[in-house]
Amino acid sequence: MPRKIGSLTLYSIDDLHEMLGISKMTLRAYLREGRLKGRKLGVSWFVTENAIREYFEETDKSVAQPKKKRSYRYIVQGVNDLVSETEYCETIQDVIQTLNEQAIISLFQVQKIDNETEEIIEIIKARDFLDNHDSN
Repeated sequence: MPRKIGSLTLYSIDDLHEMLGISKMTLRAYLREGRLKGRKLGVSWFVTENAIREYFEETDKSVAQPKKKRSYRYIVQGVNDLVSETEYCETIQDVIQTLNEQAIISLFQVQKIDNETEEIIEIIKARDFLDNHDSN
């Protein structure tokens, strides 16, 4: 049941799950990613009616305008003091080649960086990166 604080109505993950039929895990992911705006109080997320409206209005706009394709770059770097090596790569193929040249892959990680926002999107262990992207 939504909580009322004066004129403000707050919806919990449970409320949104029941109202919209979206899984709780998906709702939490949307909140963490910023796709749905909300605030965490203690261990619980809360969303206002305005945030729900904004989410659906934004979805309508994104349907009308095709999303711009994001471009990324990658940084391969050692994960401890034993390996101080850092390589900057523009493509996934460059990362695969760089990792395949390393003697001990477990000593490296890969940062995926959004070229537009300069934000680190993901940090992944080198072995996992190869497992996800290497087609050999």
